[in-house]
Amino acid sequence: MSEQAPSKDPLHGLTLEKIVTHLQESFGWEELGNQINIKCFTSNPSIQSSLKFLRKTPWARTKVEDFYKYALRKKLLK
Repeated sequence: MSEQAPSKDPLHGLTLEKIVTHLQESFGWEELGNQINIKCFTSNPSIQSSLKFLRKTPWARTKVEDFYKYALRKKLLK
């Protein structure tokens, strides 16, 4: 049996909730809304309302995941 190599995907093992929470803690809602201009971050934001929107809106989820990977590469996360 061969062991699987560790995933090179930086999102591997992360839930959407962990990603959104980490981004919010690192940037705050205002800056997150500036970086990713989607309404769930700019209009009365909360973790739960953002998750609800992102789970049913693939293009927005992709934007959030891409920004998370960018922030990891640039070491912008706390």
